[in-house]
Amino acid sequence: MLEGLRVVELATYIAAPGAAGIMADWGADVIKVESPQGDPMRGFFDSIGSQQDANPIFELDNRGKRAVVLDIRSDAGREAMRALVATADVFLTNVRPGALTRAGLDHVMLRAANPRLIYCSVTGYGLEGPDADKAGMDVAAFWSRAGVGSITAPKGSEPFPIRTGMGDHVTSLATVSAILAAVFERQSTGVGRLVETSLMRTGVYAIGSDMAIQLRFGKLASTRGRREAIQPLANFFKTRDGRWICLLSRQGSPDWAQIATAAGRPDLIEDSRFVSSRSRRENTGQLVDLLDAAFGAMDYEEAAVALDAGDVTWAPYQTPRELVADPQAEAAGCFVDTPDGAGGTFRAPAAPARFPGAQDGPRGPAPKLGADTAAVFRQLGWSEDRIAVLTGPSG
Repeated sequence: MLEGLRVVELATYIAAPGAAGIMADWGADVIKVESPQGDPMRGFFDSIGSQQDANPIFELDNRGKRAVVLDIRSDAGREAMRALVATADVFLTNVRPGALTRAGLDHVMLRAANPRLIYCSVTGYGLEGPDADKAGMDVAAFWSRAGVGSITAPKGSEPFPIRTGMGDHVTSLATVSAILAAVFERQSTGVGRLVETSLMRTGVYAIGSDMAIQLRFGKLASTRGRREAIQPLANFFKTRDGRWICLLSRQGSPDWAQIATAAGRPDLIEDSRFVSSRSRRENTGQLVDLLDAAFGAMDYEEAAVALDAGDVTWAPYQTPRELVADPQAEAAGCFVDTPDGAGGTFRAPAAPARFPGAQDGPRGPAPKLGADTAAVFRQLGWSEDRIAVLTGPSG
């Protein structure tokens, strides 16, 4: 879908590289520019004291790209960077704005040389305000400061961190959509634009339903435990064989009868304690205890059949290990075979959309550091002497 679109990425870690990785899966020519030290995510497992033969975190976000090493602290590196961006449709970066300005790689300078350029900046906190140049990882900007963590944690519990890259990858999705909106606009205007996404703004949108209530009413209910849930039917119940199910009820009361029947307790349908959504809320603890006992007397497969017979919205509460063996995850295209660079493949998460009939998966392995520097600049028409300056010890 994106063949013919050239993306130059000057970024590290996950949010921005993840966006470029999605576009690489979809056919874009993505050139990843790194410092001589490389993207720190290349050393992820070393940083946590674990020795691994592969790095699936880095591979996920960087498969199918070409890798160039440039030292933008040097005159030669900055010149090469500007020459490369002059050939690009999209420049994607998460380098702090101040550092880019000092290097002459801010959006004003680069778009002056390439008016069609879509310049996308991914930051922790946006391009304006007192914290515009502040470092922001997803645990800090998305999870902590944007409020995602506080409303996720049950009331009274201590803060805990988000899983690796979760907020980053939400921001990757926002970034891809923003870039492609600008690509569409450019079809009619002929010129590019500055595009920005931030971990903070994406975090706010991710909890947008709650934030809409907070902004409109000035207050928000906290996340509560199972026996204190505001909507007791939107809950989790354990079956006799130790498996948890996630149960959901549509707005209003259309599912109460089906849920009570599936649980083997049709006698509760007209019980005055549970006959309406308000009465169920007032008697949450009692209802949860009764459904705990009902589902706890059933094996998982028995509960699954009964819930499906009532067309109830539910799902198994699975671990990643269980998800890997879920046939529906396979059918939905959640996993793809990724080239390993040595003639084989390995399984990895797919990009988040499918385009039936088109190649929408990995185009190649994650590149070695600087593997394509010489080839990329030969395509730009640079002489071997000029290329040697970039690839030499002081390049």
